[in-house]
Amino acid sequence: QVQLVESGGGLVQAGGSLRLSCVFSGDIFTDYRMGWYRQAPGKQRELVATINRYSTTNDADVVQVRFTISRDGDKKTVYFQMKSLKPEDTDVYYCNAERILGVKATCWGQGTKVTVSS
Repeated sequence: QVQLVESGGGLVQAGGSLRLSCVFSGDIFTDYRMGWYRQAPGKQRELVATINRYSTTNDADVVQVRFTISRDGDKKTVYFQMKSLKPEDTDVYYCNAERILGVKATCWGQGTKVTVSS
């Protein structure tokens, strides 16, 4: 059973940086496309960025050039580097694993809170 453990969230001032991490376990890491989503209270969860086994990324418009997704196959970890943070980036960020080889499956992490103060 796939498990995703996120870390790296916290409180940061506007203009600051954070790096989120998501450690994957329980299956073959390269069978999955990994992603980061975010969700504000009362709103739908939205895609921020995904990365596949070839490290090809797909970024939502919100990413612009401030955020970067990456993955480390040896550590089975996906990262989300956030720079020049804005108060509107305040959200709960969720790691997602979508199996793209074999039987389809989706797994979510527990979420990590990011708060950007003005």
